This record gives sequence, structure tokens and C-alpha cells, in this order.
Amino acid sequence: MRIANIDGRAAIVLPDGIADIATVSDGRFGPDPMSVYSAWDDFVAFAPTVTTPTAPLDEAALRNPVPLPRQVFAIGLNYRQHAAESGRSSMDVPATFTKFPAALAGPFDDIELVVETADWEVELVVVIGRTADRVAEADGWSHVAGLAIGQDISDRTLQFAAGGQFSLGKSRRGYGPIGPWVVTVDEFDDPGNLRLGCSVDGEVMQDARTDDMIFSVPRLIAELSAVVPLWPGDVIFTGTPHGVGVARTPPRFLQRGQLLETWIEGIGTIRNRCV
Repeated sequence: MRIANIDGRAAIVLPDGIADIATVSDGRFGPDPMSVYSAWDDFVAFAPTVTTPTAPLDEAALRNPVPLPRQVFAIGLNYRQHAAESGRSSMDVPATFTKFPAALAGPFDDIELVVETADWEVELVVVIGRTADRVAEADGWSHVAGLAIGQDISDRTLQFAAGGQFSLGKSRRGYGPIGPWVVTVDEFDDPGNLRLGCSVDGEVMQDARTDDMIFSVPRLIAELSAVVPLWPGDVIFTGTPHGVGVARTPPRFLQRGQLLETWIEGIGTIRNRCV
């Protein structure tokens, strides 16, 4: 199942269009895109009965499918090759920070560049579907509603200022595009091994697989939920693979007018113009 935000309304993406969730459920769910996560088990039971679209799919109407999470977690240096290119060794615990929810954006929104050191970071985004509190690693996937594509756009100057302030440097307006929809875990043969990458004006910058993660999705859920509860609709940016701009010689950063395209196997593609 694919869950989308169509101009602020929750929808199921069908092969031949979209079904507005509030309409097809007679108001039982929606229209708030976040409402499906707060009633996840009931929604999952209901969704297979929806087979008829209420409108065609208009890609231009797609917005962030998880627009107002209560918590947004992000993981640094979680790919072995990225840790190596950054000159860091593997860690015993995830390097965790937050992106402020106000930084999140839609799958085709523009990225406003107000600095000269904005960097790309393709990431697999996990959306929580069931409250996770002290969850065992073996049970991690059962708490996931689905997966989406994310870009953890990073202001490298702000990120490393004042001794390091990752959360602020990753949270400028629009620095967290997510989309194009949330794909439930049952759609993947192996949700722990997906190809992901991004390009700038057609030049591939990152191309890897999620099985290079140091901490898998279930491990991240176990580690985070040991500290704080994860609530339905919460978001986890799970880390980026090698190929970021700041690690290149010389460093490369996003420029106004460039098109950043980001893809993950089994989910699709998001596109963000730098302005």
C-alpha cells in the first residue's frame, strides 16, 4: 500500500488513480494525513477494501506524506562507506540528532539556498505506525508503518559551527523533503536491502544499498525506543551512504538552479529544484 498526501488530504495510491481516504471511509479516517498513523491497525484492516479511485493521480499535488510528526530522529554516519569517507570509525551506538519538524518539505518542493555550503544526503525514511517503547530488535519492523525517500539537506557551515550543532544545521526551511508517498513494509521483498541514490543535474552523486547500514532499521528502533517512546507518525532519517559533497576533493555543494533527484528502489523518486 502507498499512502500519499494530496494537497493536504490523506489518500491511498492505486494502480489507476488515488482514493481520498476520508471520502472512501465515510469519514472514519482522514482527511488529515497524520490521522492514518494514529489509527494504524484499524486503517491497515480497512485499506484492502479500497479498490476504486476517487480521482487521477496528479504528481504536482503530492505533499509531504508525514507533514507533522511529533518527533523526527536522524542518524549520522550510519553507512560503513560514509563513515570511512568521513574519517570516522564504526560506532557502538547510533549517532543520533533531530531535524526540527518545521524543516520538513514535500517531494517536489524547491530547496531555498541561503548559504553556499548546502549538501545532499539521500536517506531511507522510516515512519512509525505503532507506539514503540523499549522494543526488542527482533520486533522492530512490526512497529513500522512504511518507508519513504528523504533528503537530509545539510548546511555544513552551520552544522559544524559552535563545536557542532547538527540539529540546527540540518533544519533550515525545506531541508527535509520526504515522499513521494509512504510504502508499507509488506511491499518489499527485503526492506533491509534497498538500492538508493541521488543525482545533481543528472550526475549521480550517491549510489548504494541500505544493507551497508551499520545499524539496521530494527536496531535503530530498539536503540531509540530504549531511551524515549516512538509514537505513531514519528519519522526516522536512517543515515546517508557515501558520496556526500563535503567529503569530495574539492568539496562540492548545491547551487541555485540545480535539480536534485533522489530515488529508492521500490518507492520511487523525488525531485527538488534549488532556488
